[in-house]
Amino acid sequence: MEKPPTFFVNPSILLLTISLLYVHLSGVSPFSPFSPTDHYLVNCGSAVPTIVDPFNRKFTGDESSVSDSIFLSATRTISLTDSNPNENSSPVYHTTRIFTRPSKYVFPIRDKGTHFVRLHFHRFNSLNFDLFDAQFHVLADEYLLLSNFSGQTMDSSEIREYILWLDSDKLAIWFMPSTKSKFAFVNAIEVISAPKDLILDIAQFVNSDGVVKFNGLSKNAFETMYRINVGGPKVTPFNDSLWRTWIPDDNFLESRDGSRRVHFSGRISYQLGGASREVAPDNVYNSARLISSENASIPALNITWSFPVVEGYRYLVRTHFCDIASDALYLLYFNVYVNANLAYENLDLSSIRGILTSPFYADFVVDGGSSGVLTVSIGPSNWSRPHAIDALLNGIEIMKMNNSMRSLDGEVSPAMIFQGCHRGNIGVLAALVAVICLLVAASVVLRRRRFCTRDSFSWSPLPLDVSEVNLKPANQQFGGKLGSV
Repeated sequence: MEKPPTFFVNPSILLLTISLLYVHLSGVSPFSPFSPTDHYLVNCGSAVPTIVDPFNRKFTGDESSVSDSIFLSATRTISLTDSNPNENSSPVYHTTRIFTRPSKYVFPIRDKGTHFVRLHFHRFNSLNFDLFDAQFHVLADEYLLLSNFSGQTMDSSEIREYILWLDSDKLAIWFMPSTKSKFAFVNAIEVISAPKDLILDIAQFVNSDGVVKFNGLSKNAFETMYRINVGGPKVTPFNDSLWRTWIPDDNFLESRDGSRRVHFSGRISYQLGGASREVAPDNVYNSARLISSENASIPALNITWSFPVVEGYRYLVRTHFCDIASDALYLLYFNVYVNANLAYENLDLSSIRGILTSPFYADFVVDGGSSGVLTVSIGPSNWSRPHAIDALLNGIEIMKMNNSMRSLDGEVSPAMIFQGCHRGNIGVLAALVAVICLLVAASVVLRRRRFCTRDSFSWSPLPLDVSEVNLKPANQQFGGKLGSV
């Protein structure tokens, strides 16, 4: 087979490479440790700061008595403490904040742009509140994050992670009890500004018709659905500079036949214009799953990962690559598929990065479809070589994108949620006014009866045989009845 020219650059590769140059032009360096400008960690329901080990992260209490807690903007909330906490659970799960009416946290935003928002929910037993009965909505920056979130259907502990583009100088996160529930709750909140290169503005939209450029990606809202360390172990927040968790790919792999894991103990070569440690940590790029040919024939197979998703949304699929397995440059060529559609043909990491062990990522936008399953596949291409690596993947991230109603959870808009709450308040107020009116009307009627009775009594001639002694108790009894109205 004729060797492909080493100077060839696939048009889609060129487009993504130009997008990554933004990182260089904006002065972001993969060698500088990231320090977020906005970094708010709140331990909800607590009056004291909490250090989360082993990460040594300090969560501030949200009680009004805490001097540096300026986030909770609500009244009549309730703080609960777990009287019998699990010794293995995080300290921020030992307390929670209960909301019986619409309430919000407000965070000052000094660094406009992409931010992480993480919401921690942990259900524990309480004598006063059964967290199973919670049902509520969560809104942030005019996006609906959760709709009718229920304590009955949630796991015992859940972390919901969102990525939002913030243009204003404040972020309000609302917790609103639904009409079918009594209260909302939350255990901890994180609001952290993200690196400038985390979500770029250009991606590739992939469907059965082909691949086209997708603009305006960064201005969307995202919910993280899956973050996978392909071929490697679980990566905990302690080993991720943005405190993310990456889980192994075993439960999502359709078949292990023909694939194998590879681990790299050397140094990952981060470069300007490529993926930084904040895009994905070393522990993601130093492991992979691959296909390789052991003889002159190239395997006619793909590796496929399947992920359950909610239909009716678009998804950002981020694929991470780092050639940690080839013996030399220009030996690895392969195809990438999303939902069985060709997303990247003849991916050539050598031409993109110029050296081995240098990480690269590609962003694809796809429709969720009606199957409820999103697939990612890699396999040999027309340029794949015998006795070489024929496909490789290090990591996968899948993020749900907001729909046209600015919602990440259902066909309902934030405006509809607020209007429903407003109508509910109006309904309560109207009922209260009606009750007051009925009471006033009843009072007027009774007063009229009293006056009429007094007039009738005062003008009626008394019997001449009624003594003064007997009259006084009679007047007291009658007057007592009128006075009780």
